[in-house]
Amino acid sequence: MSYGLSAPVLVLNRSYSPVRVTTARQAFEMLYQGRAWALSRVFESHDFEQWSSLEPADDDEHVGTPSGRLLVPRLVLLATFNRVPQAPVRLSRRNVFLRDGYQCQYCGRRPPVRDLNLDHVTPRSRGGRSTWDNLVTSCRECNLKKGRALPHECGMVLSSRPVRPRWSAAVQLEAAPRRFEEWEPFLTGNHPLAPVAAE
Repeated sequence: MSYGLSAPVLVLNRSYSPVRVTTARQAFEMLYQGRAWALSRVFESHDFEQWSSLEPADDDEHVGTPSGRLLVPRLVLLATFNRVPQAPVRLSRRNVFLRDGYQCQYCGRRPPVRDLNLDHVTPRSRGGRSTWDNLVTSCRECNLKKGRALPHECGMVLSSRPVRPRWSAAVQLEAAPRRFEEWEPFLTGNHPLAPVAAE
């Protein structure tokens, strides 16, 4: 699927830490203005002139320009910003599903989104609250089976303990409509130690 100028692009600070997700349109603006460099698949940095001279492969996302095809970067590295802003992740149905990988936390199935529910581990009828550590993704069947019981009371076990996402997860949650494999080393903190491009 092609997103064109709406394609998601992961923005990194000078320390290669994720800052936010932006659109290809905004990424191109930053590149053109010299506020960022584009990173290739092998994490080499390129200014706008260098980037625009690269020829996209047939399967690469690109946009058409009067001077030819322009490769859409998956990653951009900011030229000066080196802080990591702390952005709280909003508690919502969609963000709980994203945190849990759209997978039922009881049986492990991944049904269509329309068949997923939010489950209160400790039911509201028993004092449970709507918090990150008490909400999990469940399929309809498991949600009905559990009802107003605690998991252990009906022989169910959570696949993982629900927690508030960390900042790196917050970037992942922002990353709709999709994530790309080039992002993974930076989202997991296992990024290569590439030199920062010269100013």
